[in-house]
Amino acid sequence: MLSVFAILFPITAGIIAGLVRMEDRNRCFFCAAVMLVTDILAVCAAAKAGAVTLLDLGGGVLIRFAPDNLGRLFLAVVLILYTAVCFYAFEYMKMEEKPALFFAFYFVSLGAVISVCLAGNLVTMYLCFEMATLTSVPLVLHEMTKEAVAAGLKYLFYSIAGALMGLLGVFFTYFYAGESAEFVYGGFVDRAALAGHEGVFLVVIFVAILGFGTKAGMYPMHGWLPTAHPIAPAPASALLSGIIAKAGVLAIIRLIYYSVGADILAGTWVQTVWMCLCMLTIFMGSMMAFREKVMKKRLAYSTISQISYILLGLSLLTEEGVRGGLIHVMSHAASKGCLFLVAGIFIYKLGRRRVDELRGVGRQMPLTMWCFMIVSLSLVGIPPMGGFLSKWVIATAAIGGGKGFLSVLAPIILLISALLTAGYLFPVAVDAFFPGREFEESEEGKAQVKDEPSPLMTVPLVVLCVVALAAGLFGTRIAGLVL
Repeated sequence: MLSVFAILFPITAGIIAGLVRMEDRNRCFFCAAVMLVTDILAVCAAAKAGAVTLLDLGGGVLIRFAPDNLGRLFLAVVLILYTAVCFYAFEYMKMEEKPALFFAFYFVSLGAVISVCLAGNLVTMYLCFEMATLTSVPLVLHEMTKEAVAAGLKYLFYSIAGALMGLLGVFFTYFYAGESAEFVYGGFVDRAALAGHEGVFLVVIFVAILGFGTKAGMYPMHGWLPTAHPIAPAPASALLSGIIAKAGVLAIIRLIYYSVGADILAGTWVQTVWMCLCMLTIFMGSMMAFREKVMKKRLAYSTISQISYILLGLSLLTEEGVRGGLIHVMSHAASKGCLFLVAGIFIYKLGRRRVDELRGVGRQMPLTMWCFMIVSLSLVGIPPMGGFLSKWVIATAAIGGGKGFLSVLAPIILLISALLTAGYLFPVAVDAFFPGREFEESEEGKAQVKDEPSPLMTVPLVVLCVVALAAGLFGTRIAGLVL
């Protein structure tokens, strides 16, 4: 039952945080304690907990939690980013109204995401996936302005539509299941039962990929991301990009690799169309980010592009492609989480939201901007950062995948995207550190003084930079433990 405790504890604590009035200082101590206890419980559950069945719905459908190596990897990413964001939010939420409500849904959503990682079969994962959606919507709605309500509803509508599409795939996968419907690498679909119905099954699975891909921002179901991210508080944006969107990635891996079986899709039109959509999303997201001037919206478009790197690796339907995708899960969560937190610092300390307002900021906040630069190197794909390793593995997997023209096109798209990523991230850092003589001689330039934010904000940035570097140094070994 340790897995159940790891899920219910943060949910219960979140409800308490929302209902019980606390002074700001006491709330911070309470939330810090809850976060650390949740970390311990989740790590113990991942390391020692066995499979546990909570409910038998009949017909072989069980609500079941069973940690495996894939779930452990995603759980580690969840705990690292949620912990970093928790301490960061203690300072950031001083500028926001209703911090108690934010932390309430913060912890409730944490419990929901942990349940997605620990789910032992497709039905359990789907129910937890839905819960993660519903509990993260209030993070977007937090400010309750007209724009926030519109963004929250758009996120909710997209997510519900995508989930219903995914549910269709869950139905058909269970219908053609063999004796057991537990997650197993290679899938549990009975090939004999499927014989003669492959055409319909492929259509359904493709619809499910699009559905779960909605959470991951894959075209054409990507529209919620650039709307929700700029409106949500910066800590929520970091979670939406670094963690919540990855729930869609995990759902696709569970469906294709641990339920259906990649060999059923290999060489079919589903694989071809899936690869094309991923490459289109990578290019489109990078181009839109390059043109965008609002920092958080630029990072939202970047998320659309970067998560499709992961999906491209998965669409190759090879173990090497999956490894590359898993490395990018780690790298992107740390890098993009850090960038959104940096964007939050610009808003919190300076009230600046546009990239053209950040000239000279590196003189005021050198540590903050160095963290921005380091994780930008990872997103662009500069060694030895995690982003380089993941893109290298995905590109080589594509070239060796034997997909004809697409095997050549995939590395080209990755290279173009890397150049565009450099084009929308590096100039921000250059202008921040080297604003030019005209700016230095201006009144604004002369008035600048060093003014780093609180360690509650800067230490999480440093931690995430270290994680992005570790993904590059040890990513292959870590991903190798999964497959």
